[in-house]
Amino acid sequence: MFLMSALSRHTALRVARHAVAQHALAIGLLAAGLVAGTHPAAAVVGATGSGGPLATASVMVLGSRGSVCSAVVVAPDAILTAAHCVTGADAFRVHFRERGEPVLIEPRTIAVHPGYVPNAIRTRQRSIDLALVRLPSSLPAQFSTTGLVAAQRSPAPGTALMLGGWGVAQEGDGASSGTFRTAPLTVVEPYGPSSILIWAADPQGRGKAAGAGVCRGDSGGPIALGSGAVIAISTWSKGPGKRDCGLLSQGVLVGPQRAFIDRTLAGWGRSARWVGE
Repeated sequence: MFLMSALSRHTALRVARHAVAQHALAIGLLAAGLVAGTHPAAAVVGATGSGGPLATASVMVLGSRGSVCSAVVVAPDAILTAAHCVTGADAFRVHFRERGEPVLIEPRTIAVHPGYVPNAIRTRQRSIDLALVRLPSSLPAQFSTTGLVAAQRSPAPGTALMLGGWGVAQEGDGASSGTFRTAPLTVVEPYGPSSILIWAADPQGRGKAAGAGVCRGDSGGPIALGSGAVIAISTWSKGPGKRDCGLLSQGVLVGPQRAFIDRTLAGWGRSARWVGE
């Protein structure tokens, strides 16, 4: 799911490090007041904190059609995000703030997982919703790389997780996005154990009652273990009734996709930091 976020209409845009090839994209995003994007995944509703290691290893990804997502930094000049965050639009930009000012960077290369299937939820097809994005140069020193969990299966139900993202703090309130927030979740298995996906829910509601979770704007963001290492990338959320957020959060496990991640990064002369091997 994409994160929807707002920048002030009067905020001056500073394009750092590299010129934005399509200036119309930057103008359009500012005119719309957007900092982040659309459905499948959402923003962290019910968040209890912000900042910390996950924040310094996360950026946003903006699309020319108004989408905005989260992403995790896996190398000085490479980020991991959801595939739906970098497909379906004419252009994308990596977004963050440096010294308080907004920065937009045009990706050098985008590598989408070969197993990604658009609209897989609607068509009930298996899909690996992951993509790697290479930047033209290293991110500023304010960023750090995150470790990736090598485990090949989802942890046992009840395992504590930490969700992070740039999305809305309250569903339907686009103005509340644009701040990195975290919220504790717990592993649940509504459909049994999986070697592809992780399902998580609010520790109190456990998928039965609404609580904290992924919401609009959090797609591509981190789902981490207590150690801070990222075990999955947020991709989808479900809420009670007709709501989109607060009941279940879904992510793609990174460990089973290690071959794709390592092969892609190696082709760029980079490598990920794996933990729990």
